[in-house]
Amino acid sequence: MALDLSVDASAAKVATPGKYLFGPVADFLMLGGSAFLILPILFLVPLEYEGLVAATMVVVAYLVNYPHFAHSYQIFYRNFGRKVSGNGYDRSLQLRYIFAGIVVPVIMGAFFAYGAATENTRLLGYAANAMFFFVGWHYVKQGYGMLMVDAVLKRKFFDDRDKKVLLVNSYAVWILAWLQTNTAVTQGNYYGLQYYTFAAPSWIANVALLAAVASTAATVLMLVNRWRKNGRVLPYNGIVAYAASLYLWILIARINPLWLLVVPALHSLQYLAVVWRYQTNVERDGPDAARDPRPKILSFLGPLYRLRVLGFIVGGGALGYLGFWLIPFALTALIPYDRQVLGSSLFFFIVLIFINVHHYFLDNVMWRRGNPEVSKYLFR
Repeated sequence: MALDLSVDASAAKVATPGKYLFGPVADFLMLGGSAFLILPILFLVPLEYEGLVAATMVVVAYLVNYPHFAHSYQIFYRNFGRKVSGNGYDRSLQLRYIFAGIVVPVIMGAFFAYGAATENTRLLGYAANAMFFFVGWHYVKQGYGMLMVDAVLKRKFFDDRDKKVLLVNSYAVWILAWLQTNTAVTQGNYYGLQYYTFAAPSWIANVALLAAVASTAATVLMLVNRWRKNGRVLPYNGIVAYAASLYLWILIARINPLWLLVVPALHSLQYLAVVWRYQTNVERDGPDAARDPRPKILSFLGPLYRLRVLGFIVGGGALGYLGFWLIPFALTALIPYDRQVLGSSLFFFIVLIFINVHHYFLDNVMWRRGNPEVSKYLFR
């Protein structure tokens, strides 16, 4: 995912000083602050409790991870006909919607169909490596995007040069983490299929390390300079989100086996903070948003728009369960294949990689600068 919310001036005018997505404490915890609280605790948890933590994360996946993926589909394909026809969208954004919404899933579907039909396990295995590649990119760009969101809400803006420093640092840290993973893990098993990494010479990893250290230092200096220019104030929750995404969730993700289990949930929670605020503003814009819901028994929820937001969230949970469990389970039961060659969880493997990679392309379109829906609804 590339959550690029470097908004333009029209979006900035909508924001008011001191505004939050949900509040100062909620924003801190949801955008990344909870990572700084949870990680130290995990070091105190004995590794023999890894099974308990893993089981807990399965439950959390239903509540946080799966809806976070599902919400991107709910938003992206809403009024999709209008988007692909260019009604209200410029030509560039229209083509992006067509590519991400139609071309990408067709290409990926053909790839997995060919790999499964020919029982090419090595080809399918490379898809797992591609997923990890895009997931890393997805994490760091989302962290950058969260910083931009908080900067707009607080009206503590970054200029173009500052944004370049932040982006260069994001990419440098991401590349370093990816190279380190490829060096540490040359072959692995994912849902019963072997995947292979790409070995890189040690000098490339050393160059990446120097680039990451230098860009981190440049980022710190830039933030200090921006702090001085902004009257000793910064969008602190956004900086926490940026730091957590790059360093805690990517660079040192393998520092603790339990931490690897927790990171996806924290990343998803960060995403939900933006999506739920966005959807709340969408529903509040409806002509009958302030009306009491029907039947009367639902009036305890407040205005009708809140019920609709709740429906959106519940729908995301149901869609996530459908995509990650029901569909691959049904495909496994209905479509015969050689389980000795392709493993017993082939369709779980395919669906998980498909959704993770496609999610990146969807968000790269939805949340980018120039999307009129983002400008209209996110910063209200």
